[in-house]
Amino acid sequence: MSRYTITVIGTVTGQVRSDPDAVIGYDPPLRTYFLQAFPHEETDEPALWLGTRDHAFQSLEDLRHAAISQGYDFIPLPPKLAAKLVDDKAAASGRPERDGILGELLKQLNQPK
Repeated sequence: MSRYTITVIGTVTGQVRSDPDAVIGYDPPLRTYFLQAFPHEETDEPALWLGTRDHAFQSLEDLRHAAISQGYDFIPLPPKLAAKLVDDKAAASGRPERDGILGELLKQLNQPK
């Protein structure tokens, strides 16, 4: 799993804030890009956590649109970082598809409730 620190801006508790310690990356087991920002004040979970399901975000643009739809945005990524993220996904593409018991369990967990 890759993890890179970026800045995310968004409206949190009614005011515009930025989180310079947000994390973006690629999760090979889930085959998705992810974004975590704004530590929740009462729990250890981030207030924004995208990319927790299998194949949730196949492109950085998909991830950005999801963030924007929730009132957040990440400052335009430096070209080198964007290239690293794309390379991370490409490197992980050689991984075999999950199958068997683990694959079935993850499919069940990812079903809408």
